[in-house]
Amino acid sequence: MWGHCSQVAGHQGQACTLQFLRRALWWPSMRKDVCKFTAACDVCARSKSSNQPGAGDLQPLPMPKRPWSHIGLDFVTGLPAVDHLDTILTITDRFSMAVHLVALAGLPTAKRTAKLLLEQVVWLHGFPQDVASDREPPLVSRFWRAFCRLVGASTSLSSGYHPQTNGQMERANQQLGRYLHCFASSQPSTWPRFLLWAELSHKLQTFSATGLSPFETFYGYQPPLFSHQVPEVEVPAAQTLVRRCRLAWIQARVAITRTNTEYSRQHRRCHWPGPVFRPGDQVWLSSTNLKMPAGSRKLAPRFLGPFPVLRIINPVTYRLRLPASLRIHPVFHVSQLKLVVSSPLHPPPARMPPPRCVDEDRVYTVCRILDARHRGRGWQYLVDWEGYGPEEHSWEPARSFLDPALLTDFWARRPGTSGAVPQGGGALSRTPPADP
Repeated sequence: MWGHCSQVAGHQGQACTLQFLRRALWWPSMRKDVCKFTAACDVCARSKSSNQPGAGDLQPLPMPKRPWSHIGLDFVTGLPAVDHLDTILTITDRFSMAVHLVALAGLPTAKRTAKLLLEQVVWLHGFPQDVASDREPPLVSRFWRAFCRLVGASTSLSSGYHPQTNGQMERANQQLGRYLHCFASSQPSTWPRFLLWAELSHKLQTFSATGLSPFETFYGYQPPLFSHQVPEVEVPAAQTLVRRCRLAWIQARVAITRTNTEYSRQHRRCHWPGPVFRPGDQVWLSSTNLKMPAGSRKLAPRFLGPFPVLRIINPVTYRLRLPASLRIHPVFHVSQLKLVVSSPLHPPPARMPPPRCVDEDRVYTVCRILDARHRGRGWQYLVDWEGYGPEEHSWEPARSFLDPALLTDFWARRPGTSGAVPQGGGALSRTPPADP
């Protein structure tokens, strides 16, 4: 352990640890033992970022057979408020690449989102078969799931912190952002009036994935842009229109299939398939995209856990058993996970200490108080529990602390305070915090 875990050794990697030990030691299985020991180091697993290529093969979404059968929903938020409008609902057709853009006053409820789907998609194109989206609150509610089930549409939700799940919607949002930057940046209050033109511009652009514009994929012809083109591009007869549409759909499906194959080939050049986990395996979860409770993120753990794998969603997505204190969806892409390695040469990680009992109440030991916030008439404190990792940090009311000195010491160390404990937090009692 001294050759790897000491302050002099510095928790270096396998090669550096081996070279460090060879200065003074040697034994027959030295290289093998060093590799096993460093791979199983709990401190290294938590604290070091991965320098491997991205993990996980591409898993393309199902190929639609017609326009507007498979759609995607996303919200663009944070826009300047104009007549209470500050959000855009982006509805994307995954077959033709067409979009509908709707200006909204804030994030809508699930019921309002369902009504918008009926108004913007169903009355024009019929009911969709699948709706892909990220995990915005309206799109994960019970009402939304029940609504989609009643209209015969399945829901495809993105895995945690992996926006590539629905890259087409993200691309459409990027194009919308660039368009509004170009035309509304000088007068931000005018952005709603440009949505109509942004949607039209999007439908007229030729996409590399299909070789066609969304307008041509849907209607079978390109609309004339100038009056002198009208005699050359007349509206076709009904039978010709149907034939053109079917031909455009066939061309689009062939082009999308070819594009997906090329994307997969390029993806494999700079990614590796990634590890395969089984239910019950212990894994580390990357903290890169997680909101850390307090303190400098620079020195925060790079990985949290370990957590057990509960279920395999698909070859690159897994469901974990997470503590309730994390408050995040437990489904993650394989690129956010790494396997916990164990070795008989390395001591097992310290087990979480069981709670003590005081007058039949469970009591946990506080390592330190990290932060404070005012809630209602009292204060809550962010607690680092002794023997538990950062994923178990939790906010606790002042009445949960048995030792008033903890609060006094915290306020004495807090910059800009007099050292006195604020009033209004309630009397200290022996009410234990929730079981982490």
